[in-house]
Amino acid sequence: MPVETLKSTIRRGVEARLDKAAKAYLGDPSLARVDFAAPAGEPALVGPNSVSWRIFKNPVTLFIGGVAAVILELAEPRVRSGVWDNTSFRTDPVRRLKRTGLAAMVTVYGARSIAEQMIADVNRRHGRVAGVTPDGAPYAASDPALLCWVQATAAFGFMESYSAYAAPLSDDERGCYYAEGRAAALLYGARDAPCSRAGEKALFAEMLPNLEPSDIIFEFLAIMKKAGAFPQPAQLAQHSLVRAAVDIVPGDMRERLGLTRRHGLRPFEARVVRRMARRADRLILRSSPAVQSCLRLGLAEDYLYAAR
Repeated sequence: MPVETLKSTIRRGVEARLDKAAKAYLGDPSLARVDFAAPAGEPALVGPNSVSWRIFKNPVTLFIGGVAAVILELAEPRVRSGVWDNTSFRTDPVRRLKRTGLAAMVTVYGARSIAEQMIADVNRRHGRVAGVTPDGAPYAASDPALLCWVQATAAFGFMESYSAYAAPLSDDERGCYYAEGRAAALLYGARDAPCSRAGEKALFAEMLPNLEPSDIIFEFLAIMKKAGAFPQPAQLAQHSLVRAAVDIVPGDMRERLGLTRRHGLRPFEARVVRRMARRADRLILRSSPAVQSCLRLGLAEDYLYAAR
């Protein structure tokens, strides 16, 4: 058998095993059932040629970016109270991760009608979340300013993680990515979320004085290192992936939050994380939202993975 044929056969076998493991792992009966292959032909909020579709197909960088985003969310006192007091991050982090990940997948890949309905449901739940921080500041999950920060940190985390560990993004690609997120941001009520790199930088500079260190951030990091966020054996690298998330938090914000070099990647870990992320970017998981959504639009299952 020719070497290339052997490599292709081995790769398809690996993909099939990983796809089966991922499908079983995400088959949580408590999660909403979403068919990304239907309705046939219905477009998503952004198209398959978008930077967003390329970024969100990578499960490794999505995890890293999601952790980085939550670090930045928890740094804002009102968002921290809203998240920590009203979600299951502390008691059931894996289910919370799955729900958050599914929402992200639907927002990017789901048919527009399904995405709009899901976002409306999320907004209704947010409308019931309100309270007071330990320092006495009132908060509401529907506050446009807080929604803006959450939207911005998520966009930054996913983009920066992909660029740092999977494939570098150019300034033009980063700009396109932010512009692509505008439709979803408006649906979520984040009217002032950045839609450009300049907007991101301006918001981060504006928010920096409002961010503060908290024991909750370190508790969150400890939880994420232990939570079964991946099927085995990928869980063995989870400590490194959490450290990778710390590394992409902007330096001035890391310093303000008390995140030092010991919280970030060690040199040998950086190589491992990049290798994982780059391999994940080439693996075709046929039951994934990325592939199923391509099929919905009549595209080949390897559309997002083919060199263009």
